[in-house]
Amino acid sequence: MEKTSKIYVAGHRGMVGSAIVRKLYAGGYTNLVFRTSTEMDLRNQQAVSDFFASEKPEYVFLAAAKVGGILANNTLRADFIYENLMIQNNVIYSSWKQGVKKLMFLGSSCIYPKLAPQPLREDYLLSGFLEPTNEPYAIAKIAGIKMCDAFRSQYGCNYISVMPTNLYGPNDNYDLTNSHVLPALLRKFHSAKQTGQDVEIWGSGSPMREFLHVDDLADACLFLFRSYNEPGLVNIGTGEDITIKDLALLIKNIVGFTGGLNWDASKPDGTPRKLMDVRKLHNLGWKHSIGLEEGIRSTYDGSKDRLNELLRQTTLS
Repeated sequence: MEKTSKIYVAGHRGMVGSAIVRKLYAGGYTNLVFRTSTEMDLRNQQAVSDFFASEKPEYVFLAAAKVGGILANNTLRADFIYENLMIQNNVIYSSWKQGVKKLMFLGSSCIYPKLAPQPLREDYLLSGFLEPTNEPYAIAKIAGIKMCDAFRSQYGCNYISVMPTNLYGPNDNYDLTNSHVLPALLRKFHSAKQTGQDVEIWGSGSPMREFLHVDDLADACLFLFRSYNEPGLVNIGTGEDITIKDLALLIKNIVGFTGGLNWDASKPDGTPRKLMDVRKLHNLGWKHSIGLEEGIRSTYDGSKDRLNELLRQTTLS
C-alpha cells in the first residue's frame, strides 16, 4: 500500500473508523475517501455499488457497523442482524466487483461461543452456542468472516478479518441505552459526582472483560494490513482482563466519585468471561502499548465536555 493509494474507510466517523483515519494520516497516507451515512447508506446496494464504481478505492477498511451494548443487542435483534449483514455484504461484494486490492473486515469478540474455553482462540469459532443476548450481531459478524474467506477461496481476493476485544477511547458512545459497559460507567460516575447520587450498575459485577484502547486497535489494524495476508481471523486484544466490579472501582477512583454503588443483580451479566487469546498477534510482532488505567484517564479527560453536555441535556429534560 503506497502513501498515495486510494483508501476507503467505511465508518470513518465512528470510534473505530476515526481511530483508523487518525492512524493512516499519522502514517503519511494522504488519499483517503469517506462518505457519511447521510451521503451514502451502506445498507443500500445500489448506492454502495455506485460509490465503488465512481471512486474505485484500492484498499478498504470495513469498520462500519451497527453496534451497541447488551441492552441494544438484546432488544434490537432484527436491526442488528439485518443492518450489519447489509452493510458488510454490500461493501465486500462491491470491493470484489471493482477489484479492490485488499480489504480488512472488523468483527467482534462476541463471535465466540458463550462457554468456550478461556482465553478465546481463533479456532474456537463455531465450536458451540453463542451468548443469546447478542446472537444476531454475532451471527452477522461470523457471516462477514466467512464471506471474506469465500471470496478469497473462489476469486483470490486478499480479504482479511480481525476480531477486536472490547474497545474504548475517543469518539465513544455514551448513550446509556446502547453504549458498552466502560463508557456507560464513565458517564454514570461523572453524572453522579456532579449530582451527589449513588451509581447503579447492571449485573453482579463478577463477569470478566478485556478492554483495548481504540488507538491501539488502529495501530494493530495498520500493522496487520501491511503484513498479514491469510484466511481466517486474527484476535486483537491485550490478553488481560478485569472483573466488572474492579473496573467500576477503577473508574470510580479516576473520576473522583465518593458516593455509593448499587448492583442490580436482576439485570443480565452476559458471558461470564471473554478474554482473547492474542498469541497469534504477538507472534506476528504486535503488542498493545496503552495500559487500562492510563487509557481510561486519557479518555475521561478528553470526554468531560461531552459528558457535561449530556448531563445538562438530561437535567433540562
